[in-house]
Amino acid sequence: MGKDRHVFETMGKTRVVVENGKVVGVAKPLLNYCPLWAKIRGIKELNEKVIKENVEFRIQDFGMCTVDREVEAEVFVGFGASETFMTALHRVLLDATVTVCEGAGTVVTSNPALVQGIGARLSGVIETTPVEGIIKKIRDRGGEILDPPRIDQAAGLQMALELGYERVGVTVSTVADAEKCRAIRKHAVIFGVHLTGISKTEAEEFCEITDLITACASPHIRELAKEKALLQAGTAIPIFALTPQGKELLLERAKEVKDTLLLNTMRLPVLPEERQPEPLV
Repeated sequence: MGKDRHVFETMGKTRVVVENGKVVGVAKPLLNYCPLWAKIRGIKELNEKVIKENVEFRIQDFGMCTVDREVEAEVFVGFGASETFMTALHRVLLDATVTVCEGAGTVVTSNPALVQGIGARLSGVIETTPVEGIIKKIRDRGGEILDPPRIDQAAGLQMALELGYERVGVTVSTVADAEKCRAIRKHAVIFGVHLTGISKTEAEEFCEITDLITACASPHIRELAKEKALLQAGTAIPIFALTPQGKELLLERAKEVKDTLLLNTMRLPVLPEERQPEPLV
């Protein structure tokens, strides 16, 4: 059996390498504090040790990177990319989504629970090798995978259209992918994710192309939101809707959020200082 290898950027865009279910490499985090992890896991400071432990916990807890991978899940955060897409599928605003799963690469599905299960507790997957057990579970639950399995969001969008899906949502983490997807489908819902550390120019290009964008720890996206954002969800790691289509998806998501909500008109972005990631990069 060949070595399986998965490279993530997680928890402050830290590069983590997992081989055969073991964490074999953890780089230095870009951030020392992430409000999301502080809230969910009480992690006050990001460092190599904490990050290694958290990734090991995910491997233990839901089988990340292994054949034990759970691929359907409950809500993890109120407004995340997978939660927003899950709700859009539930409520038939989208027919299918194109997202990424470790061990499988790009996945096309119309199953809301699968979108959530794949994405909820997963951070940016940079590279991955196929894990048969994960691929089988995804296929059993109505997910389609590229042949050969790989991460290629534009090819995934193309495949979704060939499968007959009309309204497709796709996550992208590079401007090049966003441009390719927009060229393939003018009306696709494009969601920019995993954007800590992007340049000002890239942030500007993302905001021109995408419908939804997560600010991660990017000061540039927060700044651009002043002119571009129609709607903001969340204040620590905000998601901005940049088009009416994106706004509709976030408002639908709001209907399914169990917590109490405040809807208010105000100038965006709203960014309480004590709740932002540190540093913004």
